Amino acid sequence: MTDSLEKHFLYSPLETAWQRIGLFSHRGINLPLSALHSENSTGIGDFFDLLPLIDWCASLSMDVIQLLPLNDSGLDPSPYNALSSCALHPIYICLQKLPFLMLNEDQDLLSRIENLKKLNRSARVCFQDVLLQKMDFFSLYFEKHEKEILEIPAFSQFLLENPWLRPYSLFKVLKEKNKGTLFSSWPQKWTQNLESSFGALFEEHQKQCLFHIALQYLCFSQMQEVKKKSVEKKIHLKGDIPILISADSADVWFHQSCFDKNFAIGAPPDHYNQEGQYWGFPLPRWDIMRQDGFFWWKQRLQYAENFYDLYRIDHVIGLFRLWTIPLGKQSKEGFFTPADSSLWEPLGRELLQTFIQASNMLPIAEDLGMVPPMTRPVLENLGICGTKVMRWEKDAPNHFIDPKSYKPLSLTCVSTHDSTLLSQWWIEEEQEAKNYAEQEGIAYTHSLTQEQRRHILKKSMHSGSLFHINLLSEYLALVPDLVHPNPQEERINIPGVVLSTNWTYKFRCSTEEMISHSGLFEEMKNLLI
Repeated sequence: MTDSLEKHFLYSPLETAWQRIGLFSHRGINLPLSALHSENSTGIGDFFDLLPLIDWCASLSMDVIQLLPLNDSGLDPSPYNALSSCALHPIYICLQKLPFLMLNEDQDLLSRIENLKKLNRSARVCFQDVLLQKMDFFSLYFEKHEKEILEIPAFSQFLLENPWLRPYSLFKVLKEKNKGTLFSSWPQKWTQNLESSFGALFEEHQKQCLFHIALQYLCFSQMQEVKKKSVEKKIHLKGDIPILISADSADVWFHQSCFDKNFAIGAPPDHYNQEGQYWGFPLPRWDIMRQDGFFWWKQRLQYAENFYDLYRIDHVIGLFRLWTIPLGKQSKEGFFTPADSSLWEPLGRELLQTFIQASNMLPIAEDLGMVPPMTRPVLENLGICGTKVMRWEKDAPNHFIDPKSYKPLSLTCVSTHDSTLLSQWWIEEEQEAKNYAEQEGIAYTHSLTQEQRRHILKKSMHSGSLFHINLLSEYLALVPDLVHPNPQEERINIPGVVLSTNWTYKFRCSTEEMISHSGLFEEMKNLLI
């Protein structure tokens, strides 16, 4: 790296974060935690399934593990439709490592763990079944060990340091009392004048609230152990912070003035979706959030800092302007907020500067889609990496930009959780794949060969970017037996449509098979050379 580039990074607002992470090439894997399964899993990947992956990445000289959001999303498997901006999903708690679980005294609980393990056999994650069974388990566990948990000194400190826990836990309790219905349909005594009524409401339901707070303490404790292991092994954990939140969330319920539910956020029509996309998230009211110095944002970033060294800013262009759709209208009838495009640059800069000041984590922006022209100059000025998906980086309709020419302030990948993987892209976008093959001087075949896959992945690992992070699925495909025979089964999400397969992807191989496979290890090592 040249002296001028180093000076730019180290004198940016993110100077401290860059000094900690290091100005050299970082390589890693990206995955949904839910997709892992091991001998000890109970129907879904859990926090401690990350521990062997940390060792594996360290042995490969990779130093980043990127995770999709881990926020509590209730029964919805989509990690981007969170009902809390801070709370972790209790579905990821490792049951075998719970405190006070005794072999001789908790046979009923241990038998439930064995029953849950049977759900590991399913081809996809049975998200709702796993959650319901785990919540039944937690109810019994808390009934037996409540006193011991609440007397842990660290529990009281956890509650004291995280004021979001009280409204989150009360929201969960009231949602259960209302049979899971939207909070907009609850009795007014539970949705209006919360500033004055909250204390009495919480006291009335305190015992039930403590159950959900205890679950969050267990999530926190287990992720702290994962973070400790990652620090020991010099692996950076990268989180994912969506800028939007579910309209039916604890945050919107408790901070109703900060969100305008008369509008929903989506994406405008484009080349890929002529009708646009309707996401349904409420419109954040930046003007109201500004009044308390964006406390809501600062709180969630500071909590995430307990677990992560870096974080992905999902849909960063939404910080500059949001595609706003009036309720009852179609996406193509929406408009940008702010309406005045001259306000986009100062708004985006203000919000990003707030993020930088609130946390020591290094942000990496997901700047994909219809990107406003001022976005990338602002990111570069602030020292924030953007994202480059190789197949979308072109300087002419049929000509791909050489990855070696990417600016260092970027992250290179070959696919995302919302896109097709390489195997699908190669078949479904045949002409584009042919153009790529011709440009690279490799023969085109209808299906992606292993040699072609190695070629593309190696290019991604040696681009000009400082970060090179691909979906773990893309690396596993280097050994065909480790992935599903049908490439469609490797897709994580198809955005804009409701499908039972969205967000229920599960790796074909177990974590034990993955990390012990010598062929995969050699393939991965060769990519790094």
